[in-house]
Amino acid sequence: MTKFPGEIRKIVLAYSGGLDTSVILKWLSETYECPVVAFAADIGQGEELDHLEEKGLSTGAEKVIIEDLKDVFVRDYVFPAFRANAIYEGHYLLGTSLARPLIAKRQVEIAQTEDADTLSHGATGKGNDQVRFELAYQALAPDMNIIAPWRVWSLNSRESLMDYAKANGIAVPASPKKPYSTDRNLLHVSYEGGILEDPWQGPPEEIFCVSVSPQAAPDRPEVIEISFERGDPVAINGERLSPAELLTRLNVLGGRNGIGRIDLVENRFVGMKSRGVYETPGGTILRVAHMAVESLTMDREVMHLRDSLIPKYAELVYYGFWFSPEMKALQAFIDETQNTVSGTVRLELYKGNCRVTGRKSDTSLYRSDFATFESDQVYRHQDAEGFIRLNALRLRIQAMVKNRKSQ
Repeated sequence: MTKFPGEIRKIVLAYSGGLDTSVILKWLSETYECPVVAFAADIGQGEELDHLEEKGLSTGAEKVIIEDLKDVFVRDYVFPAFRANAIYEGHYLLGTSLARPLIAKRQVEIAQTEDADTLSHGATGKGNDQVRFELAYQALAPDMNIIAPWRVWSLNSRESLMDYAKANGIAVPASPKKPYSTDRNLLHVSYEGGILEDPWQGPPEEIFCVSVSPQAAPDRPEVIEISFERGDPVAINGERLSPAELLTRLNVLGGRNGIGRIDLVENRFVGMKSRGVYETPGGTILRVAHMAVESLTMDREVMHLRDSLIPKYAELVYYGFWFSPEMKALQAFIDETQNTVSGTVRLELYKGNCRVTGRKSDTSLYRSDFATFESDQVYRHQDAEGFIRLNALRLRIQAMVKNRKSQ
């Protein structure tokens, strides 16, 4: 049921300080005439958080809450997805999708602490994020009100938002000359809208902020080693790091070697196609390394079964069903497959490429004395004849029936 001004007691807004949420903060406080708490999760936005509290207060917030959730984000959201090798439509490593359930969960907790009755976000009425936020809200706090300004106000474009911001003295980073929107966290940076809406138009080099182009990367390869325990990365070149430190380090390594840029047209959950440009240097390296450890340590049938579920897992994340019962069950299965996934991978980073050059593990299922082309004591070549004949039986029967019919 839609709530009207006077029926809302207190609002907690998922706040980034960008164009949309800056305007929304002012609009909420004026429209609903109630206190608005602006909540920002620090999940690796860097300088975007500079002066955010001051900006939020000056824009109309009763209180601005900024929390460092970088380790929580990587440990509890990024790493579980990477244990699943999750990737949406073959390319997208789900950087924005994985951040939304964390922000929504903490936003709900803050609303409960602040005795607020309403949650709000800056997602547009065309995008995926409105679904992700609101599915999480309703899974975690079904009795709270939800205000999605993009679906109710008269401002219908980024240009109208910039006009509103100018009229109300709100400083925002977007401009008519640079109207595309960005979303940044420790896993990726995304760019969409504005000049990127033409899928034939290549992204200008100046938009990228965490990676160099492959052409500008060093002319010599950089070799690194990543160690895993039960499916999670724990060390780089033998140095143990926290989840956030590890992904930060990989972003630097990948970024300076031109790794992790993608440009794609994806299928949004709401039914339309969208062009997105992404930088995911650390995540790109991580997925390659994780799959290399799995190649040594995972049983074939377990791996194939898990791989068959990757599209479903990625869809659940992309569509916003992180807190659904099916996601909980699927994650439990994924985590069970990772019990033996421990070891170290050596990779060569060079001009946009990430190449595995070695892997080792104490739980390896690979045995050179089994796989060798030389003589061994565990495999009888003669056994292959019966194996092949049994697997060919249905093919032989089919051929025999076909031959009889043709006679």
